[in-house]
Amino acid sequence: MLADLVRSTATAVLTERGADPAVLPEKVTVERPRNPEHGDYATNVALQVAKKAGMAPRDLAQAIADRLAQADSVASAEVAGPGFLNVRLAADAQAELVKQVLTAGERYGHGDAYAGVEINLEFVSANPTGPLHLGGTRWAAVGDVLGRVLAAQGAKVTREYYFNDAGAQIDRFVASLVAAAKGEPAPEDGYAGAYISEIAAEVVRQQPDVLSLPESERDETFRKLGVQLMFDEIKRSLHEFGTHFDVFFHEDSLHRSGAVTDVVERLKSSNLLYAKDNAWWIRSSEFGDDKDRVVIKSDGAPAYIAADIAYLQDKLSRGFDLCIYMLGADHHGYIGRLKAAASALGKDPEVVEVMIGQLVNLVSGGEPVRMSKRAGTVVTMDDLVDAVGVDAARYELTRYSVDSNIDVDLDLLRKHSNENPVYYVQYAHARLASLLRNAADLGIELTDDAGDVELGLLDHPREGDLIRTIGEFPTVVRRAAELREPHRIARYLEQLASAYHKFYDACRVLPQGDESATPLTHARLALCAAARQVLANGLGLLGVSAPERM
Repeated sequence: MLADLVRSTATAVLTERGADPAVLPEKVTVERPRNPEHGDYATNVALQVAKKAGMAPRDLAQAIADRLAQADSVASAEVAGPGFLNVRLAADAQAELVKQVLTAGERYGHGDAYAGVEINLEFVSANPTGPLHLGGTRWAAVGDVLGRVLAAQGAKVTREYYFNDAGAQIDRFVASLVAAAKGEPAPEDGYAGAYISEIAAEVVRQQPDVLSLPESERDETFRKLGVQLMFDEIKRSLHEFGTHFDVFFHEDSLHRSGAVTDVVERLKSSNLLYAKDNAWWIRSSEFGDDKDRVVIKSDGAPAYIAADIAYLQDKLSRGFDLCIYMLGADHHGYIGRLKAAASALGKDPEVVEVMIGQLVNLVSGGEPVRMSKRAGTVVTMDDLVDAVGVDAARYELTRYSVDSNIDVDLDLLRKHSNENPVYYVQYAHARLASLLRNAADLGIELTDDAGDVELGLLDHPREGDLIRTIGEFPTVVRRAAELREPHRIARYLEQLASAYHKFYDACRVLPQGDESATPLTHARLALCAAARQVLANGLGLLGVSAPERM
């Protein structure tokens, strides 16, 4: 890798000049400049370390450039501005990336940034009181992709759904089911929508005498069967959306097992819990919350955060090094609360990481889409999938940073044109697959690793652009994992598709008419195979199909 070469070269330069190479960062950043005239790659390493090394930035950059230029893989190295270093690679060195991709295959882009790290990734975790809405759908897409990206960087990821089957919202859900079964309007603070009537009818079908039971027994029957039926539907929607979980954890189990009571009693001796006004509080304000929160109410009943503490304790007891929570826009206060809980449990607050997702709106014909046929006042995962399909829904929900609100344009996602980003990327893959089939029909075979192909012939500017874009993929995946920004994968794929289309328009790959295949034909075909592999790998990380034909 060029970054390794730059670091080793800088190490040699600093050592020769009596400076300590320890001033260098562990990983040297090498990026493609926005202006291709500045070179293939650029680094600011000289600017980063010159002061610590006791050297002028330009002098250090020039010394590194002079030594880099001697490397066989480097065509030129030049100093720009106050100490930036611009590097152009030799054609043979660039082409070596093609071999790396074809040799690695499906593993290209994988790394070891999180090797050995056990991560609990909790996402969606919507209350089982209705179908998954758009906010939950966004987390289903983003959370699943983040899990794939972290796993691709060596982490052992457990995908977990926290099933909120305790509390007041379940009581309102049960009251709504009972009212529907009786043919009465939903309670004022209850749930409406066709799905309530459907579930109530199914409970009555399974237990025909349920309405004649004593009230407490009747409500418990509706609670048990109704919640399970709702959760079964949520699981079905998630399965069809391509999102799968390793663990479904029931909140109610924490209360029934006594885990909530046990952890609170144990923590009462902690300096992070204190008694006030006949209640117990946690000092969450010390960790960024806007105020301290009640853990045990004045009547002795546990507040919601009590179960959160017990749940975190359960996660930590399972040996996770990092617990990532993906929560909705109205849960910002949970950052401080959960970090306070970790500290109270004797752990570094950094063991907890909270991601906050913003809202999703549907737009069609320039107007917002607000109503669902089954859920009444919200749009559900099934509504979105019915409108645009799983691939388009997953891709669109993943291609934006989670901390931004997004408007999903249904009309755009239905288009079979380059305006539709998922179509644009999938079409590039299908176009490449078609080209490789056509090559096979012409009898032009390509070995798995392109070992006998003269890849140094790939010296056209568009070939160079495509190769360098392919070479960025491992860094993109690593950064997406480190920054928890899976949208980087989608945006990268659009850049790769663009680089391929421009290459294809400028560089003829297959022979025409009576022409014979040449060494350049084989080299370009190997480049196309590498581009197809990276597109497939990227789409795989997004959980989006890589079609062979469109």
